[in-house]
This record gives sequence, C-alpha cells and structure tokens, in this order.
Amino acid sequence: MRVTIFYFFFLYSQDFSLVMDNTQPSVETLEGIKKQITQYKMQHDQIVAEQKELAKTRDDQRDLATKFRQRSEKLMMSLEEDQCSHDKSIQEKMDALRHQENVLQMEIEKAEHELEELEAHNKTLKEQTDVSRTPPCVFSSQVTTAVPERKVVFKGLTGDTPAAHLFDMKSHIVYPMEGGTALITFEEEVVAKKILTMRCHELTLGEKSECTMSVEAKPVHLLIPSKVEMDTQICPHRILVSELPKKQSEDVVLDKLEIHFSKTRNGGGEVEKCDMLHDSGNVVITFVASDVAKCLTDKLYHEVELQKGKRYKVKVTPFLNGRITNFKPKLTACPRTVLLTGIHPIMDQESLQDLLEIHFQKATNGGGEVDAFLYNPVGQNTLALFQSDRPSDRQGAL
Repeated sequence: MRVTIFYFFFLYSQDFSLVMDNTQPSVETLEGIKKQITQYKMQHDQIVAEQKELAKTRDDQRDLATKFRQRSEKLMMSLEEDQCSHDKSIQEKMDALRHQENVLQMEIEKAEHELEELEAHNKTLKEQTDVSRTPPCVFSSQVTTAVPERKVVFKGLTGDTPAAHLFDMKSHIVYPMEGGTALITFEEEVVAKKILTMRCHELTLGEKSECTMSVEAKPVHLLIPSKVEMDTQICPHRILVSELPKKQSEDVVLDKLEIHFSKTRNGGGEVEKCDMLHDSGNVVITFVASDVAKCLTDKLYHEVELQKGKRYKVKVTPFLNGRITNFKPKLTACPRTVLLTGIHPIMDQESLQDLLEIHFQKATNGGGEVDAFLYNPVGQNTLALFQSDRPSDRQGAL
C-alpha cells in the first residue's frame, strides 16, 4: 500500500509541479504543505474508492466464474446422463430387435417344418388317391382284411360326396354267457319279438306234465361300432395280388407267386413271406427291401405262370396300413336273438338243450324256426360269437 501511495504521490507531484501556478503558495510554506496534504488525502480517498470498486468487480467476476463453472459442470453431467440414457435406449432397442428377430426366425423354422409336414401329408394323400383309383387294396391294423372289389352301375343323382372313403364292416362280437342261460336266434325277427313280449315261458319236462320249469326271455344288447375312422398309409414292403384263379390250390398259388416276384427280372426282390387272405382270395406279399413294392405297383397287371405252360394275368396294387383314429360304439339290441334265463340243471346238458329248442320251435308256444341255439349250464363259462351274416342284419346273429 505504501508503495502504491508513493507511486501515485510521485505521479501527482510531477503533474502538480507541471501545472503549478506561480500564484499558488510555495510547498515550503505551511499553507502550501497543508494544501498539498489535502490534495494527497483526496487522491488517497479516490484510490481507496477505486480499489473497492475493483475488489467488488473482482468478486463479481469470481462469483460469475464460479456460477459459470457450476453451470458448466451441470451441463456436462446433463450431457453425460443424456448420453448414457441415449446409449441405454439404443441398447434396449437393439435387444428388442434381436429378440424379435429370434422370435421371427423361430416362427419361420416352425412354418417351414409345418410346410414340410403338409407336403409329406399331401404326398401321402396323393398316393392314397392314386391307390383308390385302382382297387382292391388292403387295410392292416391288428387283422389284415381285403376291401372287396365290386362292379357297380350308377343309378342315382350327382352331388357332393364326403371326403372320407366308406367301407362295410363285418362284425365279430364275443358275448360272455352266465351259467343257467341260453341264446336262441330265430330266422324271423317277428318271432323273437313275440317271445320277448310273452317274457315268461313254462316248459313241460315230461310226457305226462308232471314237472315244469319257468324261464324268462330277455333282449340281447351288443356294443356295435357305429363309426370307425382310420388313417391309412401305403406300406413300402408289401403288395396286394388279386384276380387270381379260383380253382388253384392255395399252396401252389403261394409258391408260384413267391417264385415269380422274387426274381429281379420280373421287377421283384427277396420275399420275406407270402400270405393268403381267405375272406377275399387275395394274396399279400412282403418283401425284405423297401423299394420293390413301389416298382411292382407302377405296373397294374403282371403275367405269372401259375400252371406249367400256362400264364395268368394278375392285378398288383399297393398295400395300405391302417390306424384307427376315431371309434364310436353304440348299444344295439339283436333283432333275432333272445336270451333265456333261469334255466336249472335238472337233466343232462344235451337233453335240456333239445327240450328248450323244441319248445321254442313250436308255433303254439309263440315260437318259430330256430337258426341257432346255445345253452350254458350252471357252473360253466361259455363265449358266444355274434357276427353279421347278411347285409340287412347289421346288429349281429348268433
């Protein structure tokens, strides 16, 4: 502070000396010294005021710099947060896009897999359609049977047909019998209805009517398939041979067919087995290799030497494996069969069976001609077999 004052004092003393009026009192006098001190005080006060103003300006500048620094730090933090938030948002969007891409890829693979299955199913359906144009064919599940080939004449009206193929079924139903019962099948349904209406029947067990036995007639209910749906596939190892001569023996036909279709020059291959389907008279040939059957079925008719020097033209069609997919049964009463209960073993089985059959054959007892009769004595187990023996009787006959 002293240096500064001295510095200003030196300057002002120079200026003062330059503008000193000769009229002013001399510094050597007391008046001059006082006046000079007053001037110095004024200059000191002015300098102090300027210093305060400079200090205030400096403090304001410092406050401004501090505020600017704080604001800069806030802006930097805000920029960093915005950058982090932006990066996080981009990362989340990228993750979401990757997840969506994975989901779409899985859906594409699933769609391709379903498309392959549909193409395979369409191929199978096409093969089955081709097969259905050249009957007969065979369905195999547990039992192998032949679909009958029939020549038909159309006499109806055209219209929409269902997509499924319909086949007739021949029922074989096993019916467990209780002891002391009998099953009787009449030739006419009206007789069975009359016997059921009468319900209780008195049987005379001797010529002089000294003993009688009362039996009760009840309807026979069987569980009959009402709807059977099957999925079929062409068997790659088997063929069905039809239109065979009827007068040839079974062993000769099987041997000749096996020899013919085992030769490669005839388009065949190694034969695993050869089976006769007795319900249709057709033959199923099973090959070891899986590519033989397809080559043989491409040609519908083959000439086979079934007798020495004599050749026969036989039909070769694909063999179908069947799997039941839908089965709906229904409880149905047999129209011609009646169940007799309450039969006591008062005589031997053969005599009692003859007595019952003779009683229900007589028209005076409400009976009629008997088609089949089966008696099961008390204490024995017997199984009755019901089957459809004619198209009009689909409920079964004993």
